[in-house]
Amino acid sequence: MAAYGGGNMATAVPRTEGRDHDKMAAPAGRGGAGRAEADRGAGRRRMEGSERLVLSLLLPGCSPKGFPKLKNDTFLRAARGEETEYTPVWCMRQAGRYLPEFRETRAAQDFFATCRSPKVCCELTLQPLRRFPLDAAIIFSDILVVPQALGMDVVMAPGKGPTFPEPLKEVEDLLKLRQKVDVTAELGYVFQAITLTRHSLEGKVPLIGFSGAPWTLMSYMIEGGGSTTMAKAKSWLYRHPDASHRLLRLLADVITDYLVGQVAAGAQIVFAKDAHYALGDLACAGYEVVGLDWTIRPQEARAQVGKDITLQGNLDPCALYSPKEKIGELVKKMLEGFGTQRYIANLGHGLYPDMSPEHVGAFVEAVHAHSRHVNKHS
Repeated sequence: MAAYGGGNMATAVPRTEGRDHDKMAAPAGRGGAGRAEADRGAGRRRMEGSERLVLSLLLPGCSPKGFPKLKNDTFLRAARGEETEYTPVWCMRQAGRYLPEFRETRAAQDFFATCRSPKVCCELTLQPLRRFPLDAAIIFSDILVVPQALGMDVVMAPGKGPTFPEPLKEVEDLLKLRQKVDVTAELGYVFQAITLTRHSLEGKVPLIGFSGAPWTLMSYMIEGGGSTTMAKAKSWLYRHPDASHRLLRLLADVITDYLVGQVAAGAQIVFAKDAHYALGDLACAGYEVVGLDWTIRPQEARAQVGKDITLQGNLDPCALYSPKEKIGELVKKMLEGFGTQRYIANLGHGLYPDMSPEHVGAFVEAVHAHSRHVNKHS
């Protein structure tokens, strides 16, 4: 996964055909009550239409057919709160530059050209599954394909990261954006990559799709790239509240159609970095799984969300720089805090490019081994 910036990310998981669909919610916001409410308001306005679209996709004859039968549904069962033999595990940015085969595949192609190639995206998505016994795959793409679909240019600048040559500066710049986006026409390459990957996985594990949340994308579009302060984007919230709501609403509409297009039916997972203050709100927003960064203790998170929400996370990514033995100890402590049920193990954010694949493998193996041991003796 390549989701730059570390902001909110909503992910949708295809279920095995024939299951009922829980309501799909638009991604939630972060950064303060006003911004969160802006995102929630945009999501609520879209909910009814998105639910009708999802239900229509689930009618007989409308669901995708011919996908291989799922062999390992541990991740999905944990998301639904069902009992699992062990704790499932995957890693954000598990398809990334820490893998030499990833770097080799990516070497000859522009980043966003790679995102637009279903064949290459499929290959990059499968690479970590060949190395590690992960319980889910996540499609290789980028959150900034959504601003591209709205008509904005985004380039990957060497040494700088994603850059908008012409960011939004004034309210009048909103007129330059596409007000109606045909997601199939603009983002169909992502859907093609998902379909190809579903077949190529041969049912090994579920495939996750994702999108950045409205506020995350709005901040990129105004800042012109990543920002530690998001001062320009925040200034819009204070100086141009109506225009900010219009932009958030436009993004929420496109994101909803984009997620529905990625999966005919799906479970929600929302990951909001630095959003420990909003866990209670997120737990009430209709998501089945709430992902956590490393800034909150498992017991505190569980107390805020209750017992009916599956939690995901939250090992500090930098813990993987530890010796393998220490990684095992940290995993054991994390599982003791979360428990082995209603829990999906992950890092508190994405893998870093200089991390050792062997240490990633040690993390995955430790989760499986320790959770099996706990379940066997409990």
